[in-house]
Amino acid sequence: MLRRTKIVATLGPASDDMDTLCKMIDAGLDVARLNFSHGDASDHRRRADLLRSAAESRGREVGIMGDLQGPKVRVRCFRNHSVALIEGAEFFLDSTLGSLDGDEDGVGVALETLHEDVSVGDSLLLNDGMITLEITGIDGTRIHTTVITGGILADHKGINLKGGGLSSGALTEVDKENIKLAAEMGLDFLAVSFVRDGNDVREVRRLLREAGGHGLIVAKVERVEAVENIDSIIEATDVVMVARGDLGVEMGYAELTGIQKKLIRKTRRAHKIVITATQMMESMIHNPIPTRAEVSDVSNAVMDGTDAVMLSGETAVGAYPVEAIKAMAEVCVGAEKYHLPSGRTSHRMDDHFNLVDEAIAMATMYTANHMSVKAIIALTESGSTTRWMSRIRSDIPIYAFTPHVQTSRRVAMYRGVYPVSFEIDVSNPRRLYQDIFDTLLSNKLVEVGDLAILTKGDLDGVSGSTNSMKVIEIRSKS
Repeated sequence: MLRRTKIVATLGPASDDMDTLCKMIDAGLDVARLNFSHGDASDHRRRADLLRSAAESRGREVGIMGDLQGPKVRVRCFRNHSVALIEGAEFFLDSTLGSLDGDEDGVGVALETLHEDVSVGDSLLLNDGMITLEITGIDGTRIHTTVITGGILADHKGINLKGGGLSSGALTEVDKENIKLAAEMGLDFLAVSFVRDGNDVREVRRLLREAGGHGLIVAKVERVEAVENIDSIIEATDVVMVARGDLGVEMGYAELTGIQKKLIRKTRRAHKIVITATQMMESMIHNPIPTRAEVSDVSNAVMDGTDAVMLSGETAVGAYPVEAIKAMAEVCVGAEKYHLPSGRTSHRMDDHFNLVDEAIAMATMYTANHMSVKAIIALTESGSTTRWMSRIRSDIPIYAFTPHVQTSRRVAMYRGVYPVSFEIDVSNPRRLYQDIFDTLLSNKLVEVGDLAILTKGDLDGVSGSTNSMKVIEIRSKS
């Protein structure tokens, strides 16, 4: 059984050699993530080059996603690098305090306007929600608090306002430089951290295009404001990431699962791609197998219809990067096996289609789910036809036949879509079908006599020109 749900995994020190990367690809890596919060431009270039070489050696096209750091609000540094905050103690935050002058009484913060964004009685959540401070007073830039939940607070730990509302923008100057880097490297996806609304997405797309980049934009939903403005974000972006770390801190863990399901459902209905991320197999940073709770978490995301699930520290710094991907792949297949579609669909039956290729995609899936079809073959320039197909639940594999490497790497993120490198000989269209059959048969994707559906345009190399669908029988050369 082919795995339909795709796996995104973060590169880092744990995966910095060719042998490990090849094993990760063999285990099921579909898209590699470069976290711009760590390392410099030379690190990112080196990892991307190594990944490309590993993918080529394994005969695979693996997408690469850059992830912008964004304006995460953090404390500055302590004289001794950390302090222990005791429940009931007083503690202050002050944007004017020296960057290295933090102690047990207070610490500097990186957001100059933090005192303007908060009020007495608000709760500040530090270190991913492990520490809670209640604001008791505001004196100029100094925010006085009482420690409600204590713990160890170290340099550069994050700050969230419970319920959201911090005014930091979506892009920093460092992010703008990294957008140029992403364009220079030809990355396939670019993730935007701490998105507030659709305008943030459009600004990143504009900057990326101006820099010469053509990657798809991934909007990371990790703020309360993003959830409130989700419709405008989905409309503006190509991909939505349910980034459950900061989102869980701001929204509260009790609501997180319901929000996740809502975001997956809304994104798929808008025919966009969705990734579920953060702590999916966190225990595998140190352990060779996941916990039962982690297995359930990944399975539920798969059954909700997520296109991809993501690993972060598990493959970036963990002791078992290959095992983490293997485990995630096995869980995905297991969840898909017991959550197969019914074989019938009424999806968008009452819709009116304005685009010919979109209508062909919908007709294809309706036909495929009502016939004994073994494969769907889409001759595609941009991959958009296969994206629309992938929105409908089906256990029928969709093969994106394309001559473009960039398209192959993009569709690597689409649920149930598999890229196939294929050069179309426009001078000899009569050989087209047999070339397709030979490719499928040589890769043991179908058998002689199987039925398949083929979609294509007029073989003119124009993106968005798919205008025909045909049911065909797989035949051998003889």
